[in-house]
Amino acid sequence: MSYLTITARDIEALVKAVKLGEEVKPSQQAKRDVFSQYGITGTYKDRVLTAIYYDLWKRIGIIDRVGAEIVGVSNVAILDPWLRAALRVAIELLIFERHLRSSAKDARNLVIKYLKGRVSKLLSEETHPYVGMFFWDLVDKIAQYRFEPSDVIERWELRYLVSRTIIKRLISLVGREETKKILRAFNQVPPISVRVNVLKATVDEVIKELKREGVNPIRGRYVDTVLKFRGPYDFDRSQLYRSGKIVIQDEAAALASILLDPKPGEVVIDMCAAPGGKTEHMGELMRNNGVIHAFDIDPVRIRRMKMLLKRAGISIARIYREDVRKAPKILGEEVADKVLLDAPCTSSGTIAKNHELRWRIQERKIQEMAKLQLELLRTAIKLAKPGGRILYTTCSLFKEENEDVISKILREYEGVIKLVPLRGPMDEGFLPGTMRAWPHKHGTLGFFYALLEKVKSV
Repeated sequence: MSYLTITARDIEALVKAVKLGEEVKPSQQAKRDVFSQYGITGTYKDRVLTAIYYDLWKRIGIIDRVGAEIVGVSNVAILDPWLRAALRVAIELLIFERHLRSSAKDARNLVIKYLKGRVSKLLSEETHPYVGMFFWDLVDKIAQYRFEPSDVIERWELRYLVSRTIIKRLISLVGREETKKILRAFNQVPPISVRVNVLKATVDEVIKELKREGVNPIRGRYVDTVLKFRGPYDFDRSQLYRSGKIVIQDEAAALASILLDPKPGEVVIDMCAAPGGKTEHMGELMRNNGVIHAFDIDPVRIRRMKMLLKRAGISIARIYREDVRKAPKILGEEVADKVLLDAPCTSSGTIAKNHELRWRIQERKIQEMAKLQLELLRTAIKLAKPGGRILYTTCSLFKEENEDVISKILREYEGVIKLVPLRGPMDEGFLPGTMRAWPHKHGTLGFFYALLEKVKSV
């Protein structure tokens, strides 16, 4: 695709997707929604516009610093959301987008024209006429700006597209050379990963259908019902997806339900369930026999979970829009054979696909998450029967959210719970008996697993 074929409408779609990406997580869902609305999904433009969208989120911290300097504010967070989104798109296209920088001058001028025209008009319509006029003047400043890193850390940030907080933490965790490998993995485009719903199809049937669609999947290394392939892939039009025969899920996430091993007829509690990938998977493993009490507080994610479970044919899940810390009062204590706590976390292991996280993770947030994770684990212990098992997982790379949390809970509940050692299929964690999936080693999201067993009542 030549950049001469980018239209004003395409740039407007990018602005809308970036604005929605602040509101809808993960940000790729926002992109899918807007691109579908604009008829971009599945077209010859999809791949390039998707790449621009992801590139923007990858370097959002640097883009926002440049934006603050150009506008003359301390932080772009104080700007109107529409102006902020337009500013980000303009900076990405005119300062950082490598293909556009090397394109013909008339292609660049055309982009400037579209930014001043259609995008300024959009801002005036959505906010105030003065906002559109203000953006018009900013476009010339952006076009003339030249970015140069100011120090070594900023050069690392520009090279690897992650914040100094993440860079320093990873170096302290695994050393400089291993950190480079992780950061390089963060900057590779991950394949699409789906899991076959064995209640509706066999893996071979799905492979055959995907090949008929022109897709060449490979099977997962650790979960044999996972298939991976290169995109783009239009899930909205996919009969496999719409009929519930495949579920979008990373292989590391799919491994969690297998490690917990819920059986048909058991009582299971999924503590932080939405958007429901693991709830659905446990329903499969239970052969849709038993009960899964699924808790979450996010109405949008719960709505997506309900759609997924209906599509997949899982009928044993009872959904509660409640803080799961209330679950012992709602369900009673010591009621569950199995408890899954896929805990809220910084999601630092998912940076390869959730690009906004590259700049959003802060030290304060890590400590807040660790405190919440401990509270949730205490709830999980109340909910589990003696002899019941609890699987604690996060998609974080940081010890504070993983091994440190498990070490603290083992000390606090000594004699009440024990660690059930996990012996593969991935690497042992920094606490013996726990396990980690690493993006650069296993080709998955970064993930942590700890399996606990309740020995006796508290």
